[in-house]
Amino acid sequence: MDPYLSRCRRHLHQIPETDWRLPETLAFLRGELEPLPCTLFEPVPGALAAWFDRGREETVAFRADMDALPIQEKTDRPYASRHPGAMHACGHDGHMAIALGLAREAAARPDLPHNLLFLFQPAEETTGGARPICETGLLEARQVKAVYGFHLWPGMQAGEVATRPGPLLAQANEVTVRIQGRSAHIARAAQGADALLAGARFLVEADRLITDRLSKEEPCLLKFGRMESGSARNAISGESVILGSLRVFSEGIFRRAREELAAICRELEKQTGCRFDLQIADGYPPVTNDQALTARAARLLPGLRLLDEPLLIGEDFSFYQRRCPGLFLLLGTGRETPLHADTFDFDEEALGAGVAAGAALLFSGE
Repeated sequence: MDPYLSRCRRHLHQIPETDWRLPETLAFLRGELEPLPCTLFEPVPGALAAWFDRGREETVAFRADMDALPIQEKTDRPYASRHPGAMHACGHDGHMAIALGLAREAAARPDLPHNLLFLFQPAEETTGGARPICETGLLEARQVKAVYGFHLWPGMQAGEVATRPGPLLAQANEVTVRIQGRSAHIARAAQGADALLAGARFLVEADRLITDRLSKEEPCLLKFGRMESGSARNAISGESVILGSLRVFSEGIFRRAREELAAICRELEKQTGCRFDLQIADGYPPVTNDQALTARAARLLPGLRLLDEPLLIGEDFSFYQRRCPGLFLLLGTGRETPLHADTFDFDEEALGAGVAAGAALLFSGE
């Protein structure tokens, strides 16, 4: 299988496409899947499903995300991206290759104890393509009893598999704070309302809330990566915009963080004379692994590494887990280069290991 997996992965790596518009990617996947004894259909426009009907009542599903990132590749690999400004810098080309390998193996197993459903999903990196697929009722209609997915993961040996029961990845919510002040010349600062200072004070108070209080109860994170404010060095800023992300693992901590951030804004409005608008967008729910599926994986996968702590990244695989039991696993890249880097690549030995682990999980009747 390795030459096939490598060929698929390298072809997909050269044609990265972003968000929902993935015509070349879908055409390649269809070309590989159409010769197999499965039914292909689009659960939603831009997605692709492969249904292996074995005449069973229940189904096991496998998800592979397809979209790339808006990054200019700098690897100089012979299979580097041919699409300027787009790159598979998060390993989705590898995820698709593993799914294709599993589909080929499924084709040779007519006696499977359940049906199989392969889901090739767009927009994991943007709006969460898993959500509209789930909203079609597909998992319920096909009686999916379990769903699995992998994510290539730097800092682990090539092909090493890791996961944990319960929370694995965080709920991710974008946070936007808009502060409306009143501009004035710094020589007449008392006539203004300093939106830059108000923003700085908000950052300090928000950090104190997470660092000194909420993160001591359970893992959580709130960080801001961008702040825009003011127009000149000698003018009080009339407006600030602060952009960040909140990561939590439970609804209780999310609710408290939202309420207490709103209280910080109200108090700073009184103190600074500025007006605050706090927006916390709906994000991906936390990826929370089914306990029984995790225990099953530990039995079927010798060497499975169980992590002690969850990770503060987000993934829309969580939407599938809200519909049926699900297990998400990390697959070592054999490299240290981080995800989303313009030099990201991985040891392709991971592909064969991913197919072997996936086959153990998907094809066993245990």
